[in-house]
Amino acid sequence: MKRLGFRGRLFLILLGFALVPTILISLAWSMTGSLVLPYFGSATAAWDSVAATGERAIDVARAKPLAPPERQLIDAHEANLRESVTMSRRADFVSRLLARRLAFGILIAALVIGFLGSRVAGHLSRNLSRPLQELVGWTERIGRSEPLPTTPPRRGAPEFEVLRRRMREMASELELGRARALEAERASTLRESARQVAHELKNPLTPIRFAVDRLRRDADRIPPELSETIEVLAIESARLEEMARSFAQFGRLPEGPRAEIDVGELARHTARTTIPPEMEVVVDVGDDVPMIAGHHDALARALSNVMLNAVDACRDGGKVTVRVRRLNGNGRTAVELAVLDTGCGIPPEKLARIWDPYVTSKPGGTGLGLAIARQTVLAHAGAVDAASTPGAGTEIRFVLPVNGEGERDASAR
Repeated sequence: MKRLGFRGRLFLILLGFALVPTILISLAWSMTGSLVLPYFGSATAAWDSVAATGERAIDVARAKPLAPPERQLIDAHEANLRESVTMSRRADFVSRLLARRLAFGILIAALVIGFLGSRVAGHLSRNLSRPLQELVGWTERIGRSEPLPTTPPRRGAPEFEVLRRRMREMASELELGRARALEAERASTLRESARQVAHELKNPLTPIRFAVDRLRRDADRIPPELSETIEVLAIESARLEEMARSFAQFGRLPEGPRAEIDVGELARHTARTTIPPEMEVVVDVGDDVPMIAGHHDALARALSNVMLNAVDACRDGGKVTVRVRRLNGNGRTAVELAVLDTGCGIPPEKLARIWDPYVTSKPGGTGLGLAIARQTVLAHAGAVDAASTPGAGTEIRFVLPVNGEGERDASAR
């Protein structure tokens, strides 16, 4: 036998709430009638008995010689007796008629209440079961990591719409959590790979650098035609060493205790040491920028990587602007650090991947500069963002919370 569904059970429960009181009231009226009507019947029988004995008594009294006043009294008593019997019989007729009509009325009322109850129960069961079934389906979709439907919601109480909105927010948070977990696992794997690559590069680089330095010291005993080869070895070994250093930086997160950092001063110092003197640069620091807690060297390297990219983008002439501002929102205080250039810009199809490791458009680059920057900002519970217009320039933004607690994704702001 097929099990009754939720809507059917709800319908029967609601219908029971309507019918059970009606049935109980009907039974109470029936019992009341069955108890009261015998009293009407017994009263009528009593009046008939009184009328019969009264008529015999009147006949006996009239058989005797009576004075006119006495005869008038007997006639008045006989009239009153007959009127009382008539009233008793009328009351008995009316009570029986009312009893039949009351029973018929109770039956009609029960049918009407049953019909209205079934309609109301059906309406309520639909308005309760359909949204609940929809939300149950949503939980299954959330469990399977499937997107929630965007169709118009089914009709129901306003509270169901609030529940739908909360479930959508929960699904978004779960999806964001899954994406963050996958990204964290991927980043951990990439960091481990970078550490291994850096280690494998450093082991042979050390003797190579020593050999190149020895060859340079003995340059007077080396044939001139080998001097260029030695320089090539020196340049390439230096490039490999820089690459190993980049892999090592990406392979580890900022360590050690945090300290108070003046982001404005950090921006000024990094701009002086990173951007060439011949390039136009503007450092704009707000007056109310607060100190943040963080790792100075790691943030300086991250900002330097971004500035180096801005310099490369403006090789043919351009301007670099560094902006530091205070941000307030959602009960949190943060510092916005932005680097803007007027260089060549980044195509839209490549903009989303600029934060990925090993993605670069520069010859000989490792593609780790922005990846290290993003990793450093996320380690400070901050967020990164990028905007670019091909041919007009690029803006890279860091948002660093003052207390080290904030969103880890720019889209969450």
